[in-house]
Amino acid sequence: MMKEAQIIQLPKIFDKRGNLSFFENVKQIPFQLERVYWIYDVPGGEIRGSHAFKEQQEFIVALSGSFDVIIHNGEEEKTFSMNRSYYGLYIPRLIWRRIDNFSTNSLALIGSDRQFDPNDYIRDFEEFKTQNNEKDA
Repeated sequence: MMKEAQIIQLPKIFDKRGNLSFFENVKQIPFQLERVYWIYDVPGGEIRGSHAFKEQQEFIVALSGSFDVIIHNGEEEKTFSMNRSYYGLYIPRLIWRRIDNFSTNSLALIGSDRQFDPNDYIRDFEEFKTQNNEKDA
């Protein structure tokens, strides 16, 4: 079982006018936010991601619609179906991830603990497995 990546329940404030959920730095997520970006208008059948980060951590929330986040820790793969806006998926560094199966009008919000750095990406799965094994050594 992968213990690093995990679903985190977010506060949900019920109101007859519409519900509200939120997350704040280090209260609901285990890192300080440095950057937020979102993925939307993904054509049917497309996959986003297919990479890992050397240092960056992420927190992914499905604000609208649904999608699957498939993660791999170098030994096993697990799929998280993201379809509620009151929970998110925490992904620590050195976890391979891809996002697919986007529903129509889905909106993925991603919070990160780092600014964009193209050198932080690992885009080759074999290189990822090598670096992940070095992390565990």
